[in-house]
Amino acid sequence: MLRYAAMNRHFSLALTTGLLSALWAWAAVALGLPSWAGFLGCTAWFASPKGGVTGFLTILFTLGSGVLWAQVIIAGNAVAPGIAWLSYAMTGVVAFLMCIQSRQTLLSFVPGTFIGACATFAAQGDWTSVLPALLLGLLFGVAMKASGQWLAGRAAPKSTTVAE
Repeated sequence: MLRYAAMNRHFSLALTTGLLSALWAWAAVALGLPSWAGFLGCTAWFASPKGGVTGFLTILFTLGSGVLWAQVIIAGNAVAPGIAWLSYAMTGVVAFLMCIQSRQTLLSFVPGTFIGACATFAAQGDWTSVLPALLLGLLFGVAMKASGQWLAGRAAPKSTTVAE
């Protein structure tokens, strides 16, 4: 029975994730957003140890802070182009700040901060397309996990007890 339940949860999650991934791929194209960035937002939800509203807000804030920190590095590099050591030092200082901010509850998911920053760098600083894609991807991640759990619950065999 336990093996069936675990297999059913995995299958249900895989099924709803597959269906919603296809929907996200279409929506990203329709909205002119980078689909890969949305998948990063979705991944942040699946990777987070926290769930619920606090988990959602933590991921939301860390993804957004990562986008902001990437913009700080990009702007700093534009001030002194061609001075490699300054760019490296700035990257180190900002990486430190990205980690130390995790002392705050809503900024405590360090991987989310790095996901937001890396997505911004990958988009060559185009935060206006990355940020909405990350946030919509986060919502899709929530929907994928919740719908998979819902489907698994609906498909589980009902236990019946017989009164003696």
